[in-house]
Amino acid sequence: MEGLEAGDAFGVAAGKVLAVRARELFDAQEGVLDTTDVERVHAMRVASRRLRAALEIFAPALPRDELKPVLRDVRRLADALGARRDPDVQIEHFERLRAALPEADRAGVDEILERLRGEQAAGNEVLAAALEEARENRLEERLAALAERAAA
Repeated sequence: MEGLEAGDAFGVAAGKVLAVRARELFDAQEGVLDTTDVERVHAMRVASRRLRAALEIFAPALPRDELKPVLRDVRRLADALGARRDPDVQIEHFERLRAALPEADRAGVDEILERLRGEQAAGNEVLAAALEEARENRLEERLAALAERAAA
């Protein structure tokens, strides 16, 4: 990771890693609700997993009373990303399958795709609510403050 030095104290390293991982998460949110570009959800989900792992690894360098609610909020956001990502992956699979089938055999796959698009829309609503909750709870600012405290 750029900026991370082998000689950094644990807290300093924690601050640097958390700042980068949080920035990656929030940079990935642009367009994440666009169901025509499923890679955005994937990128944000990966970023959420990396951030969660960093929070857990660097927990000893962080104030427990601040870490616990931040970690809870990151998990909620990650769960919402998963609710949206799972149908995205299945839709891609069934669209490839459908393209390989003769026209006469596509009706069953079309029904599955319709159901999956409904799940995708529901997952998108869950994700939209989780993003709004993260904004209302100032998750980005709380993560930045946590990273600064760790490095101090």
